[in-house]
Amino acid sequence: MWFHTLSPFLVRFTESFGIRWYGLSYVAGFIIAYFTMKWMARRGLTLIPGDRVTDALMWLVLGTLAGGRLGYCLVYDRALLTMVTDTPPWWGVLAINHGGMASHGAVVGLILACWRIGRGWRDDRGVVVGRCSWLHVMDIAALCAPIGVFLGRIANFINGELLGRIVAAPGESAPWWSVKYPQELALPASQLRQTPEQWGKIEALAMQAAPGRTVSEGIDVLIQNAGKYAEQLRPLVAARAPSQIVQAICEGLLLGVIMWVVWMKPRKPGVIAGVFLLGYGLQRIGTELVRLPDAHLKVPKPLGLTYGQWLSVAIIAIGITVIIAASRGAAAKMGGWRTLAK
Repeated sequence: MWFHTLSPFLVRFTESFGIRWYGLSYVAGFIIAYFTMKWMARRGLTLIPGDRVTDALMWLVLGTLAGGRLGYCLVYDRALLTMVTDTPPWWGVLAINHGGMASHGAVVGLILACWRIGRGWRDDRGVVVGRCSWLHVMDIAALCAPIGVFLGRIANFINGELLGRIVAAPGESAPWWSVKYPQELALPASQLRQTPEQWGKIEALAMQAAPGRTVSEGIDVLIQNAGKYAEQLRPLVAARAPSQIVQAICEGLLLGVIMWVVWMKPRKPGVIAGVFLLGYGLQRIGTELVRLPDAHLKVPKPLGLTYGQWLSVAIIAIGITVIIAASRGAAAKMGGWRTLAK
């Protein structure tokens, strides 16, 4: 097994401010999406004009960030909606420097952005250009999304967040593929496996790392300096499944391959988007089996499914509905990169 010592910062200016890998993952995802959309426009695979790709991307960025952040606040941490501080950015909803994005909310934001892009833009003469079906725009966004999902999950792994389920308690023999995250020390007691003796050692180490401060503050110091205290922490931390890597492969790489295979041939507008929603929902349900459920979501779990899995069931239902409706629509088929190549 491997002990996690990665820093969430590429460059750190202060204790809480710097260039984070998580933010860079979004930037990289949108840059790749930009060049992908420009390529599609040059090849005639999209109705979005080449000179309007930047405008379209800005709406996609806004939809993803606003939807993802609001989704997180509404579903996972509603206290952020009313949290006001005396330091920038003042409102809890805007404090994205502390993390907190919901993929399901980002999907909703993307749908609204695609509807706006489909309305087109007015040129200098007042003529609307680039007007097209919002379902077609959804297809284009769906083809670009998997790489962004992949990069985001890799950033989750670097951050040591969205931890996987325990596969070996502290002190037990662990599988070679498992990971020990010191970040688990900040989790609720119900999600930990330390014995009272092991926890006593952790508290003593925390007081040693941060003399004169509280145990909680000392644990934060241990997490932020995990490399320095790796030898002492290693036998005191549980081994977990690397759920972020699993999700990066399934929801990112694998789903991306499926999307582009389906798009080898022309499809009616909406089919590609429906396949994305269906595939994402199915794989999210599967990958949730190795991911630790959110402890603060005290909600019923019918059929044993977690909150995230039930949200994915809704995504699956929407995806199936979109595929059926699009297949029966009268719109002409579009795209098909393999057909174009011929």
